Amino acid sequence: MFPMATSVSAQVDKEMTSFSAVTHLDNLEASYAIFRAMLLDPGWREEDLARLRDDAINFLRVSLRDNNDEELGKEALYNAIYAGTPYGHHNVGTVAALKSITLEDLKAFYRAQYTQANLTIGVAGGYPPGFVERVRKDFAKLPEKAERPALKVAPAAPKGIRVTMIEKPTRSVAYSFGFPIEVKRGHPDFPALLVAQSYFGQHRVSGGRLFERMRQARGLNYGNYAYIEYFPRGMFQFEPDPNLARRSQIFQVWIRPVEPPTAHFALRLAFYELDRLIREGLTQEDFERTRSFCSKYVNLLMKTKRAELGYAIDSRYYGIPDYTRYIQKSLEKLTREEVNRAIRRHLRTDGLDLVVVGRGLQALRVKLEANERSPMTYNSPKPDEILEEDKIVETWKIELKPENVTIVPVNTVFE
Repeated sequence: MFPMATSVSAQVDKEMTSFSAVTHLDNLEASYAIFRAMLLDPGWREEDLARLRDDAINFLRVSLRDNNDEELGKEALYNAIYAGTPYGHHNVGTVAALKSITLEDLKAFYRAQYTQANLTIGVAGGYPPGFVERVRKDFAKLPEKAERPALKVAPAAPKGIRVTMIEKPTRSVAYSFGFPIEVKRGHPDFPALLVAQSYFGQHRVSGGRLFERMRQARGLNYGNYAYIEYFPRGMFQFEPDPNLARRSQIFQVWIRPVEPPTAHFALRLAFYELDRLIREGLTQEDFERTRSFCSKYVNLLMKTKRAELGYAIDSRYYGIPDYTRYIQKSLEKLTREEVNRAIRRHLRTDGLDLVVVGRGLQALRVKLEANERSPMTYNSPKPDEILEEDKIVETWKIELKPENVTIVPVNTVFE
């Protein structure tokens, strides 16, 4: 908010809606007065609803669907996995729902959900004495309704591999695949799976196994990563945002766009590497290196007071200690055997959803269903070790049943 050196932001997810403000101490009173009024005394103007509705529809149809193949694929994967559950839609909604929403709908939601039972307040920085008590008193004006029981989120894993192909005029092919896991922060296997995920495909880091085998060794694409927690907007940032805590998470592999001639091989290579991870796990050297990285990397997530507050709220949601201490203490006593057991217990190469975004996908569908050989050719010489491995990968079987494969036009997604 110019000229007060103040920023206000909001984030909506499945379990949390977060509002945050950062301001210079000299402008605390003025900026807080505005922030408080926004949340406790909304304007409820029809013109604002019309503007925000148009913005949301344009985000789904233009920013996400038309202009961002990778985020499109990742969000479509969540829709596929959670279809029929409360998580089975994009956080912005669907176009049909946005077109039908009214001010009365918003007011009813506000009255039902913006309550003291659902509220957590965090304040950090050089605030003056008495400020926290004033904030607490101000927000005590919200109704004291009892916390509503949460709707059940129980995604059913498909039998085999369920494929959603999104036909779109692109120059490349993007993949995202994954499946639900019972592991989240506070679960006994979370630290072990965090190490496994980091080893396999740490976000935007060149040291991951997928990155090394797909990009560095073969030059297939820009990068390949793995996740055990929701991480939207990954192509724009290096660290995940806080306040995306969920009751249900997925294991996900993100294969950044590949050229169509190598698309079949690239998918096979990703499945081959996941199968290898499950069979062989991490070596002691891999484990020691990755555990050390994770123990240090967690500190980078707390670079700002806003991040510290966000992670503190998340830790309260999950019922765990301070996140940095939780991770570092857990990693201190973690063993390689525990990591490899967690991998075998929770990861798999079937019973999953695969989303493909690209042009002319019927041809790729035929190749995938027939398990046609997909030999790899290179523009420069490769080591014998890579060429020998390619002979295995080019015939690696990915079992697809025709009835589990669907091709949809891009203009139907999120509608």
